[in-house]
Amino acid sequence: MTPPTVTTPIRDVDDVPVAAPARSVALTLPFDPIMLLAVLALCACSLVTLTGATADDIPGDPHYYVNRQAIYFGVGLVLAAILTRIDYSRLREAKYVVYGMLIAGILAVQAVGTAARGSRRAIDVGFFSFQASELGKVLLIVSLSAFVVDRSRSLQSRDTTVRVMLLTLIPAGLVIAQPDLGSGLVYIVVGFAVLFIAGTSWRHFAALFALGAVAIALTLVVAPKVGVTVLHGYQKERLTAFLNPSDNPAKQGYQQNQSRIAIGSGEKTGRGSHATQTKYNFLPEHHTDFVFAVVGERFGFVGAALVLSLYALLIWRGLRILTIAKNLFGALIAGGIVAMLLFQVFVNVGMTIGIMPITGIPLPLLSYGGSSVLTTFLAVGLLQSIYAQGRASSATKGRVLAL
Repeated sequence: MTPPTVTTPIRDVDDVPVAAPARSVALTLPFDPIMLLAVLALCACSLVTLTGATADDIPGDPHYYVNRQAIYFGVGLVLAAILTRIDYSRLREAKYVVYGMLIAGILAVQAVGTAARGSRRAIDVGFFSFQASELGKVLLIVSLSAFVVDRSRSLQSRDTTVRVMLLTLIPAGLVIAQPDLGSGLVYIVVGFAVLFIAGTSWRHFAALFALGAVAIALTLVVAPKVGVTVLHGYQKERLTAFLNPSDNPAKQGYQQNQSRIAIGSGEKTGRGSHATQTKYNFLPEHHTDFVFAVVGERFGFVGAALVLSLYALLIWRGLRILTIAKNLFGALIAGGIVAMLLFQVFVNVGMTIGIMPITGIPLPLLSYGGSSVLTTFLAVGLLQSIYAQGRASSATKGRVLAL
């Protein structure tokens, strides 16, 4: 008589028991539902916030910004769904095309872009202004990750670090020259994040930080003395105004002073329709750069805490996806995207409460803007693709072990 076979349950990457027999396959979603929930909740928060903040901005059309933002969300969801179904590993083969698109987009803005408030950052395509620097964030992440994987046998070499930073600084410098300092800083953060995930030596980071300090000193001190203008006067004022916003409250410190007044007046539960900073236009750029201040004034600490919790949930799931990626390429992309989102949230929220300089970085999925929204959805789509491929790879390994 043959003794009964004892099977041991096999656990997948999320520690959910699955059946041991090879014939039975666990039913799993082809996307991360928690991340999708966080994204949809942020979209809902954006629409609710914009509804109250922009009702009086366009005479005769109180839902102008809300309707357009909803369209951007719809298009973004479609793009993210398409990326989710595509194997992201194929992008590695097109790294030169992706990097070329990054550089070409930035140069196109310089050539045919429309100027606004002293900056040439976008191309008017009719229904919205396309900012190549926003899309460039995702393109840079993909191309840098591919370049690093190609040098996987020499990740610790100084040559790899130098090449990655050069590939980062070229588009960053072009973007800063538009001038768009915020996006340029995001590019640099992405470069550092990719190197960190790749396991670059701390000595290389120390050398990079030292070179960065020297470059800043040359830019702010030496260059002006020899007649070379790297940063315009208004840029320096915006970067330093947060240190003492009360010194010139009518000019450089105006935005942050009004933002802090708005957030402080919201107290615990907000002022709702009685919010005056937004309604009477005391708070500039209330639908883009300073949208978090609108959340603080209209919905108080409760609303601000909810928004920040949703971002924390999104970042957590991004880090979770990084750990289950099926290969180094996926881990690098996930790490770059998490760094991009985290840096943007930190700087944007920080500038609204007066602890960071004003750099024009939007708040992902909350600030109004087609380029920012679509870029964020592309990033989310890549994360979902990495998640789906990682789960599929783990399931395949589990079935092989079961046999």
